[in-house]
Amino acid sequence: MVTTDSKHDLPIAENLLARDFTPVAPDRVWSSDITDIATDEGWLYLAAVIDLFSRQVVGWSMQPHMQASLITDALRMAWFRRQPTPGLIFHSDRGSQYCSHAFQDALASYGMLSSMRRKGNCRDNAPTESLWGSLKVGRLYDRTFATRREAMDEVIDWLMFYNHRRLHSTLGYISPMRFEANWHAGQARKTA
Repeated sequence: MVTTDSKHDLPIAENLLARDFTPVAPDRVWSSDITDIATDEGWLYLAAVIDLFSRQVVGWSMQPHMQASLITDALRMAWFRRQPTPGLIFHSDRGSQYCSHAFQDALASYGMLSSMRRKGNCRDNAPTESLWGSLKVGRLYDRTFATRREAMDEVIDWLMFYNHRRLHSTLGYISPMRFEANWHAGQARKTA
């Protein structure tokens, strides 16, 4: 199923990221995308927000639709958990949900800058696409879910594993949470 509807007349943000997936600190650049999960009740849509510094999933939302509230809820969770300073770059595709006035207004209210990948170029959001591959191959492949709730429970369990225990080659084979904790400890030592 296609989760990106970029055939709309809504404004498109400039690609501020330009494939620079290595910010120097947390909460400088977040990326986001939507994926779908089949259940016997129908589709479940998952939106995630990743901090590109540590690859940690900092916000997510799961709903039976792909309306703008799906991603706005994921953004709200990420902002509530992290409360970044204004100027954070929020990178996404050009889907109608991300271009919507509701979502763009939410970004502006948090002082975030919108950045969007080029049309039809999934490599411009590679870390988030990689997250979906890890989820689907590592946990969802060949699984059948009777209900959306069953799928949601499995996804939440996997997200906890991903953030706390999954080792990333990009991070020197440690988990996102450990990588970020190590960075914060290093910052504290510099100021001590």
